[in-house]
Amino acid sequence: MSDPCEHLQCSLVGGAVRDTLLGLLESDRDWVVIGSSANEMRQQGFRAVGKDFPVFLHPRTGEEYALARRERKTGPGYTGFTTDSRADVTLEEDLSRRDLTINAIAQDADGTLIDPYGGAADLAEGVLRHVSTAFVEDPLRVLRVARFAARYQNRGFTIAPETLDLMKDICHSGEIDSLVAERVWQETCRALAEPAPAEFIRVLRACGALARVFPEIDALYDIPQRADFHPEGDALTHTLMVLDAAAQISADTKVRFAALVHDLGKGATPKDQWPRHIKHEHRGVHLVKALCQRLGVPNDHRDLAILVTGQHLLMHRLDELRPETVFKLLNRLDAFRRPERIESFVLTCEADSRGRGNASKGPYVPAQLLNDYFNAARQIDLSDLADSNLDGTARRNEVERRRTEAISAVRANRTKAD
Repeated sequence: MSDPCEHLQCSLVGGAVRDTLLGLLESDRDWVVIGSSANEMRQQGFRAVGKDFPVFLHPRTGEEYALARRERKTGPGYTGFTTDSRADVTLEEDLSRRDLTINAIAQDADGTLIDPYGGAADLAEGVLRHVSTAFVEDPLRVLRVARFAARYQNRGFTIAPETLDLMKDICHSGEIDSLVAERVWQETCRALAEPAPAEFIRVLRACGALARVFPEIDALYDIPQRADFHPEGDALTHTLMVLDAAAQISADTKVRFAALVHDLGKGATPKDQWPRHIKHEHRGVHLVKALCQRLGVPNDHRDLAILVTGQHLLMHRLDELRPETVFKLLNRLDAFRRPERIESFVLTCEADSRGRGNASKGPYVPAQLLNDYFNAARQIDLSDLADSNLDGTARRNEVERRRTEAISAVRANRTKAD
């Protein structure tokens, strides 16, 4: 059976071309089709899947093929466009609507690059540059550029000054406010998975987007902290250092998100209490819940973020806590039913400990201690309670007593060993 592409003028575009030029593993392959129509695509066996513009799946490979298109701005936001996919649209016109030059490179079937906007040169120089002034028509591009900055920071990429100026224009015009919560979270979660997620936040602040999209995080800027605990500076500096640390020890976006929001309460501390932040963890829980509700953050990300925000100070002081308090902490983590939560919680607290100017380079001691407490408490034999005459409250009290005693024994053995 012949390949239906033999009858079409197709070019590989976007990420697959970019990543190949960077020497990276090739990402998903997307194609642009020139001089065709939706009817012809269907006749060749392609299946239509695009809602807003003509996109088709190859009948055998499943790869995406989109008809070349022009776009015209007709309304606010990233959805305010009309598209034209007639057969006279050129490849250069299609590439011109893309966000960055590095994403506006195509490759013909014989391997020849079509690069009308200098994307290959920008890749070589490590520059994130907009393709045209039409960049300002789509506010989502602010988040996308910030995400690419987080992806390529370790390769030395920077944003072209003129592109950053356009990002500022989008924010100052209020166009950024038209972004829907679903897309904000989608881009944020993808940015959290990048090698340097803190760069995403730094770029958003540099262009003015952080205050519009994440006002709770922006509020941490210039908030003083006690220098003996935080010689690194203000609360936002600490937060970004924590996010950097989280990225070094975990690829889990739940851990990284919890690291990002763990200290939101410091942004709401009354000024007369600065540089102390008494009960900031309690204020922070309310702010995290509100942020997660506003953006539709998935439950697994939200739940860990709330736990870390509310309990990270207890974790840092774990060796000082009474056994009863340790048991309550384990219960708040729901550790006996969901033991997998402990690892994520511990990793985020470790990132908080390391994300400061006087961070220890050694092991995060509370991590092993919490696991020792938990293992001792969950190994207690409770089988006799199943057939006991105790009512529910009495049974819970007995479980707490036995597990607290097990925690006490670990603490006593630890004291003897020291």
